[in-house]
Amino acid sequence: MTEMLTFFENRCDDRDTLRKLLIMIADRGSWKGAHALFQDIRQKTLKAEKRDDQLGLVQYAFEEICAKTIYNLSDSPAPFDADSAFWVVPLGVALGRQMGLSEPSQITSLLEM
Repeated sequence: MTEMLTFFENRCDDRDTLRKLLIMIADRGSWKGAHALFQDIRQKTLKAEKRDDQLGLVQYAFEEICAKTIYNLSDSPAPFDADSAFWVVPLGVALGRQMGLSEPSQITSLLEM
């Protein structure tokens, strides 16, 4: 996840929550805060919906799933859906495609053949 967050943090115009996710993932003690960060990202999603900002919607879907995954890894009460972690790579690939990338391995080395 860190590799993909770094990739997009260097390429997206709205980097604020991508940076926050990167800082958070590096500090296990802060993982419980991912629930609040998810709520912040959700607000961005709702605003992107109103603007019909397709790139923003895909970016924030990726960010939301990262926040959900980080929170679930904290073993805190009331976790998000158990399958959240499985959506990180597919939503990262979707964001890359929305940005015009045709090769998924550009986003993460997990997809290199």
